[in-house]
Amino acid sequence: MPTIKTNDGTRIFYKDWGSGRPVVFSHGWPLNADAWDEQMRLVAENGYRAVAHDRRGHGRSDQPWRGNDMATYANDLAQLIEQLDLRDAVLVGHSTGGGEVVRYLGRHGTARVAKAVLLGAVPPVMLQGPGNPEGTPLEVFDGIRAGVDGNRSQFYWDLSESFYGFNRPGADLSGAEGLRRAFWLWSMQVGARGAYECVRQFSETDFTEDLKRIDVPVLIAHGDDDQIVPIAAAALKTARLVPDNVLKVYPGAPHGLYGEFRAAFEADLLDFLKA
Repeated sequence: MPTIKTNDGTRIFYKDWGSGRPVVFSHGWPLNADAWDEQMRLVAENGYRAVAHDRRGHGRSDQPWRGNDMATYANDLAQLIEQLDLRDAVLVGHSTGGGEVVRYLGRHGTARVAKAVLLGAVPPVMLQGPGNPEGTPLEVFDGIRAGVDGNRSQFYWDLSESFYGFNRPGADLSGAEGLRRAFWLWSMQVGARGAYECVRQFSETDFTEDLKRIDVPVLIAHGDDDQIVPIAAAALKTARLVPDNVLKVYPGAPHGLYGEFRAAFEADLLDFLKA
């Protein structure tokens, strides 16, 4: 399997498809690079080089005891980009992966990056607080930690329903079971410590200053029925902090890419890449 080795000796698995301007995908929690396969194939077939990695602790990458934090995730992404010598890249991050992309841009700048895409991304900050009343209460994240720490298999299966919006009245359930099974399989590949520690990283990290530093065009894409990362505390605030952005709101769309939401986002992604 293709891997890079980070400064602390952690091996990071990655996929590398096609050729052309690199488009680098960062996945959400608790998934891995496979969650981007359809979009990787799409951009590779349209003349781009698609690269996606498994975050440390996830999928086929190593599961180190230490380093399960947003700064290290961003550093791992930086080392992937540098070791593959990617330039003029477009970074695409979903959910926690969006936080990873934003922290990378805040810490490492845009010397190798031309654009970025944030899909259902966690910035600026998910956790509810005095300055973020639209955020999600701490007890919700405590419940996620309890699920990971308890019967994680059942927890991931249950989570997949709201992740894709299959619990909504009138939801399109054709193919739902297959997608939920894939979500469960990817989730079960996450190491227990990495999965547990990542909850604090995606929920409590404040990306406000990172967002303000971004000096490349950003596509901000979010479903307005996202039950995992509610849009009011995420994309709508991010759009007020990023100097150069395009905001795309998908009516009735959930957190995970599926059906009409997937088709609409993929069209917007290709348009943004070509612009």
